[in-house]
Amino acid sequence: MGRAAGSQDQARVAMSTQPTNLRQSVIATLTAWQAPNPAQDSLRHAILAFVHGRTDACVRECVSGHVTASALVLDASGDRALLTLHPRLGRWVQLGGHCEEDDDDIAAAALREATEESGTAGLQLAPDLLAVHVHPVTCSLGIPTRHLDLQFMARAPAGAQIAISDESHDLQWWPVDALPAGTDTALAYLVAAATRRAWR
Repeated sequence: MGRAAGSQDQARVAMSTQPTNLRQSVIATLTAWQAPNPAQDSLRHAILAFVHGRTDACVRECVSGHVTASALVLDASGDRALLTLHPRLGRWVQLGGHCEEDDDDIAAAALREATEESGTAGLQLAPDLLAVHVHPVTCSLGIPTRHLDLQFMARAPAGAQIAISDESHDLQWWPVDALPAGTDTALAYLVAAATRRAWR
């Protein structure tokens, strides 16, 4: 009995510390990022401190909070943003979610999530971080926690076909200057930041 419990504890520790490269990529990405304003820089420092202090910061089992990855997908023209109607939140958000053990780095996690949730091949992810956001959420595990979201921008190829995944109630292109009613300030900020970058 004691040996079995010990083995389970060791397995949990191994699982929580497995994505070392992913965690290091989060640290490197946040360290290199030039935040565009004091509010974003404050969040950058807060997330960095959390990730430095937790070897399990990138796995969903970390109850005090964990790093997630998302991408604001624009169409080839840069005039429309692809948003998903999140089933638990009940509102339109960018594509993204939890990191996985086999993600090479945080950008790869964002691209994987965007590809899975859009059903679109050939997305091009901008390598530089676009924004960061921290928000309370109840995960699929049913436990209240926080998502420390690292947010990127991606472009879809011309004529891209989209497909709703099992993780969404709906998936639509929205004009960047006519987002859905009830769009929160964090998403509006992200879309504005992506639009500015797209037209540089």
